[in-house]
Amino acid sequence: MILNPDDTKPIYVQIAEWIETEILNGHFQSDEKVYSQYQLAEMFTINPATAAKGLNLLADEQILYKKRGLGMFVATNAKEAIVHKRRSGTLKQLIQELVLEAERLSIKESELLEMIKAARKKEGSQ
Repeated sequence: MILNPDDTKPIYVQIAEWIETEILNGHFQSDEKVYSQYQLAEMFTINPATAAKGLNLLADEQILYKKRGLGMFVATNAKEAIVHKRRSGTLKQLIQELVLEAERLSIKESELLEMIKAARKKEGSQ
């Protein structure tokens, strides 16, 4: 992953979302140690404090937990928490923006649904 410094999302949020995606993709399992702030800082060429802020954001959301002196680990229910968070927040917001844009462009619901089905088919999911 490449961080986008021009994105409206702060770098630490991008780091947190990247770790969430790694968990969703199965690269980190429950109770497994994740990258340290220094490893993340080196991987993405960022300040370790920025990386720590991303890790702490996930700890505050109980997606990660700290073991003093050992680092950050994936919480038992992390995957479910991420799915819930993204479904109820991110995905709903994206859908709302999509519907508003379709209305502005006078795209009918049936046409919008066909566009969504075509996009899913292109990505190989059904």
